[in-house]
Amino acid sequence: MRWWELFPRPPYPAPLPNTSDFPTALTDGPLSAPGAPCGGSSHGSGSDAVPLRQRILALAGQLADHGPGELVEVVLRHLVAINQTTREQSDWVFLDGTLSDIRDGLSVFCPHRYRRKVGVVGSARVATGDAVYQQAVDLSRQLAASGFEVITGAGGGVMEAANRGAGQDKSYGLNIHLPFEFAANRYIDPQSKLVVFRYFFTRKHFLLRESDALVAMPGGVGTLDELFEALTLIQTAKTVPVPVVLLAPAGDDYWQHWKRYMVKSVEERGMVSPADAQIYDQVDSVDAAVGVIRRFYRVFRSCQFLGGERLQLLLHGAPTDEQLKVMNHLFSDLLLTGAIEPFTHRSEQGVYPGLQFEFDHRCMGRLYGLIRHLNDLPIGATSLNHPEQRQ
Repeated sequence: MRWWELFPRPPYPAPLPNTSDFPTALTDGPLSAPGAPCGGSSHGSGSDAVPLRQRILALAGQLADHGPGELVEVVLRHLVAINQTTREQSDWVFLDGTLSDIRDGLSVFCPHRYRRKVGVVGSARVATGDAVYQQAVDLSRQLAASGFEVITGAGGGVMEAANRGAGQDKSYGLNIHLPFEFAANRYIDPQSKLVVFRYFFTRKHFLLRESDALVAMPGGVGTLDELFEALTLIQTAKTVPVPVVLLAPAGDDYWQHWKRYMVKSVEERGMVSPADAQIYDQVDSVDAAVGVIRRFYRVFRSCQFLGGERLQLLLHGAPTDEQLKVMNHLFSDLLLTGAIEPFTHRSEQGVYPGLQFEFDHRCMGRLYGLIRHLNDLPIGATSLNHPEQRQ
């Protein structure tokens, strides 16, 4: 189960109605190019003479049996609504680029959903002789040996080093169109493991969406943007917890300076909670970085936010009654009401023990503390030797 499946969705719009229920504007005219008033379109064809109503309903009928048919209808309704909202060519260029990015990203990652992947970010300007470059090679080589796959931005420097260490079979690249074009590094299979995005936001979304851990190495604005995006999503409970590792060679003070800024300029001014520092680990060795990631999934498997404030932690092993009592004492500040209680989760992936409680979403840093506590318990976790496997 992936994080985007775990959040409660808002109520769906009603299913596509009968043709008689469509507004006149959506039924009587042909499906013309929305940008035509802004300079015309090359999309006019004989098929445009078919009423929009009939084409949308026919398409929905063809797709209804493929996956979640209700959501297919919802997406089509959104497109119809957008078609009636804007006639600006630039808006549809933006929509086309966004949907193309999503389509291409899904085509690469859908066949590989059930193996854990680690996103590695860092500077494209690091030279091959730099200690950071070699550390990235060693990191990904060890991750691959442990069964994980590696996702990078497909460029040079740290990205190249990470793909080089993992090898083509376990490497993914998320490239992007830039004014100063750079080709994807040669350690990525361009036929099956490379996505070239138009937009940074879709590229970044897929990096974080598909990663079960993030390792940030020294880098520039782009690296920090990716790191802060991950921290923001975690801190605001817009994604489930994943390990975030700040890695630089011993003696390299890059992350010490960053942490000093976070404490002096952000934390001490009350802009973040001191507990938020529990979201990430700073280490200076490959062994430590890989150890953080492997251990994070020793007992903890995943979690899901249900309606309201209900949070369920899915585990690989069940705590004893005494261990549960200790957790309720140590982590009572996570609770809005009630107590941490055991439950059993059943799904297509299997049957798993778990814990559930009414969670204060302002306490994501403390939730990491609870996960670490669980992973330290002497529980017989069934996937201890294979934390990289989702099933």
